[in-house]
Amino acid sequence: MEFLSLQDIGADEDIEEKGETFLENARLKSLAYSSLSEHLTLAEDSGLEAEYLAGAPGVFSARFSGPGAPDERNIQKVLRLLQGVPWRDRRARFVCQLVLSQKGRILKEYRGQVRGYIALEKSGDFGFGYDPIFFYGPFGRAFGRVPRTKKNAVSHRGRALKKMKLYLLRFLASADGQT
Repeated sequence: MEFLSLQDIGADEDIEEKGETFLENARLKSLAYSSLSEHLTLAEDSGLEAEYLAGAPGVFSARFSGPGAPDERNIQKVLRLLQGVPWRDRRARFVCQLVLSQKGRILKEYRGQVRGYIALEKSGDFGFGYDPIFFYGPFGRAFGRVPRTKKNAVSHRGRALKKMKLYLLRFLASADGQT
């Protein structure tokens, strides 16, 4: 199997993420990019959803505190909005939505998620995005304090990718490319 980048297939523009859900955004990207080549096209959208914030930052995770905002500013906004909120009300989840398409047709969709809490403060230097404030109970610490390999084994992306991997193995093994 060979992986190609968007640049490899001549995609020179980003697809605007104008969907209201991770699934809508992943579909938009997968369908648009799959129309540029004959190849299987995998797209994803992902982010953090905090229950107390009615699912925010959600699809705005990367730009929660404004377009092009750095991770630190997004983290500080979440912590500020949850200041004084008791632990039991700080439930959150990371969500990843994968969509596989070919020639403008969706073949498969998978969702992965991991549940945790928004920590009271930033902790650790591992990972990226909201990892330093996402407390994962089974590890007893924030993802920001967990090495990448350990986090990836339970992460929202890791869970979605495991499902997609199984589908792709069956798809590629089938004689006519249909499953």
